[in-house]
Amino acid sequence: MTQQPFTPAALRGAVDLSALRRPAPGPGAPAGAAGASGRPGAPGAGSAPGAPGAAPGRSDALVVTGADATFQDAVSASLRLPVVVVLWSGRLAQSVEQVDAVAAAARRSGGRFQVVSVDIDTNPGLRQAFAVERVPMTVALLQGQPIPLFLGALPDAELDKVVEQLLTMAVQNGITGRIALDETPEPTDEEAPLPAHIEAAYAAIEADDLETAAAIYETALATTPGDEESRVGLGQVRLLQRTRDLDPRAVRATAAERPDDVAAQIQAADLDLVGGHVEDAFARLVDTVRATSGAERTTARDHLLALFDLVGASDARVTAARRALMSALF
Repeated sequence: MTQQPFTPAALRGAVDLSALRRPAPGPGAPAGAAGASGRPGAPGAGSAPGAPGAAPGRSDALVVTGADATFQDAVSASLRLPVVVVLWSGRLAQSVEQVDAVAAAARRSGGRFQVVSVDIDTNPGLRQAFAVERVPMTVALLQGQPIPLFLGALPDAELDKVVEQLLTMAVQNGITGRIALDETPEPTDEEAPLPAHIEAAYAAIEADDLETAAAIYETALATTPGDEESRVGLGQVRLLQRTRDLDPRAVRATAAERPDDVAAQIQAADLDLVGGHVEDAFARLVDTVRATSGAERTTARDHLLALFDLVGASDARVTAARRALMSALF
């Protein structure tokens, strides 16, 4: 089968997902998906036993099942990490195998993207939204925007090249989330000591020497760009630096007087977060996104995503606020 070329700039937004924001349509007749030969699968075939995402026991966060009624969850997830959607049909056995191939690539990447498995025979809304004519069909989502990747199957080496291009684009757009792979650590009776530079940064923060703490984190990241603890720590220190000299009363008064002033709302949200009012910080910026457009909306959205990162993706307040942000954006 001829693969569709990966041209992100040309393909961004090429798929219309707007219909999926409405209630999902009722079950329709199974699609007659065609493979490389153009022949449909066996008549009457439903989802294959043990099909990806539907098999008993498949529950890790790396591979999830996509459906008409729940696909907005995948769109929301694409705000924090790349999502790769594999559309397949139980009528064509080789299309089912594509989910496992892409899942293996996700594991090789260290969980840097999530895989969503979609059976087009049972999800006519997604089949229509992605204009599926042949399966398997592989599509990415970044910040809610669909990016067609390729049709058919690719050898692992070529698949990894496509993944690398996708991950590069994600980083360029500030999408750096990751799925924690299910790797059980060795049991230990003692808590592992913190790295020396983290201990030093904590000591500087306790001494109110934020500049030294920031420099420690920056040096660590220059040496080890993948140091997640230093990345988040630097973000927290910069939050403290931004709010250190603010007059809370004046900031809140300005924010109340100027609801469309993005800079004022960002300052107020930062103060909310430092003060422990996490939901208030998130709600303030979601409202700002909803009330603005263009570059101002982008600024408010990006700052909100940065605050999500500081609080942590697994926090229930972040999950709720991401849903509210998606509603404000779309």
